Amino acid sequence: MPISFFLKRLIFSVLLFTSFALHAQVKLAEIFSDNMVLQRDKPVYIWGKANSGTAVTVMFSNQQKTTTADTAGKWQIELEPLKLSATPQDLIVKGPTTITLHNILIGDVWLCSGQSNMEYPLDRKLKKYAAPKKGTDAAEEELVNTSRPDAIRYIYVERTLNKIPFLPTKGWINGNDTIVRYISAIGYFFAKEIYAETKVPIGIISSSWGGTRIEPWTPDWAYPQSPVFKDSATKLNYKIDGTHPGQMYKGMIEPMLPFTVKGVLWYQGESNCMIEDQDTYKEKFRLLVSSWRNLFKDEQLPFYTVQISPYLYTSRKDPKKHTPELLAKFWEVQTNCLSIPNTAMVVTTDLVDNLSDIHPSYKWVVGHRLALVALAKLYNKKSVVYSGPVYRSAKKKKNNIQLKFTNTGSGLASSDDKPLTWFTIAGKDEKFVPATVTIDGDKLIVSSAGIAKPKYIRFAWDETAQPNFINKEGLPAVPFRTGHLKNN
Repeated sequence: MPISFFLKRLIFSVLLFTSFALHAQVKLAEIFSDNMVLQRDKPVYIWGKANSGTAVTVMFSNQQKTTTADTAGKWQIELEPLKLSATPQDLIVKGPTTITLHNILIGDVWLCSGQSNMEYPLDRKLKKYAAPKKGTDAAEEELVNTSRPDAIRYIYVERTLNKIPFLPTKGWINGNDTIVRYISAIGYFFAKEIYAETKVPIGIISSSWGGTRIEPWTPDWAYPQSPVFKDSATKLNYKIDGTHPGQMYKGMIEPMLPFTVKGVLWYQGESNCMIEDQDTYKEKFRLLVSSWRNLFKDEQLPFYTVQISPYLYTSRKDPKKHTPELLAKFWEVQTNCLSIPNTAMVVTTDLVDNLSDIHPSYKWVVGHRLALVALAKLYNKKSVVYSGPVYRSAKKKKNNIQLKFTNTGSGLASSDDKPLTWFTIAGKDEKFVPATVTIDGDKLIVSSAGIAKPKYIRFAWDETAQPNFINKEGLPAVPFRTGHLKNN
């Protein structure tokens, strides 16, 4: 018999054995890798694939759990809540093969998502974003900094949808990996401050896509459940305001579910502001929050958002003609979203160099302000002031209106020691004129010589508004408008 026959049989046997061995492997989901951070103080889910009926054992941090792959070859175990640990540990998964992941920490994991201002990388030159005009370029300094804490870890989700159902990522890295240049700058600076203040290991998941609206980040099954959108979501492959829900969710969020996280940092809204009746954005945001909380198995999951920045929407050549008040109305909707429990928002009206640039440079300031929110609300830093003044109430006093605020910190102030700007006032005819504003202790006195009976006030009610109203901690006030006022 020719030798070639035996050779062919041998090759066939090797290939068959190799194929069987590969098929019999235990696999982990792509969200798991060396160098990751696992969430403390909550149940932690570990999952992957194996042959149907295969027994899989997971060992980590003095826990050992065993399960069996289902008929679809999927398996999942739940680890009991883990205690904080900055000491690297191994995670071992055993089946027909063994997987060992090294250098695992236990701390807090934050998901950073949204459109381009959250995607904005630590290395701004990658996207040709403008350099800041004021002060030091903190991001540039970080790129040459070689002493990044090893207790902060990052995972970058690539901007692609063609790897479904797999998460498009190369896995977790520490700050010395060159991939850190692509990580959300906001997430980077947020993590750095949280770690500096708490010494808790921090994991940052960076999953954003420039120019995206909120609908593609929301699972498509959420809209038929909404009383606002259910009539628009009855057909297969339906659209909401001209776009299909779920694409980015399906490709860049769903494959990491139900990975346990501490909270979500969300910076998005510019694309929705341009195209829609802003009254619907609150419901869209509610659907995003409620669906993600359900999917991440935490009904109280914090969502901390960034109010979008001043920008000349009126200069855009969009099908829908924009007014100078378009952005202010969207700011109001974003503020109204805070009625959803466990949400908070930071303001960016003071962080713009160029009103024609929708990408402000000062992402380290945004990261700092989000960190203040988290430190105050989740890390028990009770003395931290995390918000600028928020409008509370208004009363008419003779020919002026007195305004009161929450989140005044150690007092109301002007950022440049000049009279407060971007306040307008009107009588019942709603013809607004610039107002004179005086700080009087914990309130503002607002008036105009030309209006004897003032009724309405607006603050920062224009796309170009960059007001100087702050608290003494330097945090800018939230834009607002008053309704009908109570006479005294």
